[in-house]
Order: sequence, then C-alpha cells, then structure tokens
Amino acid sequence: MRENKAESLIVELAAKYIAREAGRSTLITPMRADISPDRKNATIYVSVFPDAQSDHALAFLKRHKDLFRNSMKGTTRLAVLPYITFELDYGERNRQHLEEITRGLVIPEAEEPEDSNPEA
Repeated sequence: MRENKAESLIVELAAKYIAREAGRSTLITPMRADISPDRKNATIYVSVFPDAQSDHALAFLKRHKDLFRNSMKGTTRLAVLPYITFELDYGERNRQHLEEITRGLVIPEAEEPEDSNPEA
C-alpha cells in the first residue's frame, strides 16, 4: 500500500514538473511509476503526443531527471528519495494501437444457438 502511495505521489510530482518545465508543442503525460523494492530507484513511464516527438521528449526528460529529483527534495517527505529514470509507456501506445484496429472491425451478431434438446 505504501509503495502505491509513493508511486502515485511521484507521478503527480512529475506531472507538475513537466507542466512547468516542458515546452508547449509536445504533450508529455506521466502514466505510472514503478519503485524498486529497495526504494532507491523509480522508473516513470510517460506517454508523448504527438508520437513523432517521443525521442525529443525522452531526451528532454533524461536531461532533467536530476533537476526533477532535486525539486522533489523540497516537496516530498519520502524516507528514501529514489533515483529517477524516464521511459516511454509502450503499454499505453499498444492500447491506443489496438483501439484503432478494433474501431475498424465489423463484428457480426452472435447467432442464436439451436436448441439441442427439442421438446417432443
């Protein structure tokens, strides 16, 4: 339970930091965070729109990871302040891709099963 709370806090702080520091031409959204069992490392997974800017956004985040960690020092009371890494959230990208694929599918109506035990 404590890990979930810490992960949620890190995602919230990352969202605020990114909103303050990132440019307005790219939308970078922290989706989730994973904290290592020893609580010394945290990975923040982000979604980027438009997709074509993913490399630039990730490079920006990697340049700012230490600045973000330092900003967390003054705003959080975590017992251990984890080292931060940023990664693209491929799960979200895959979900969106599947949604696009299924949007074009035509699903036929289910046929009524024949009564296998007709009344005599």
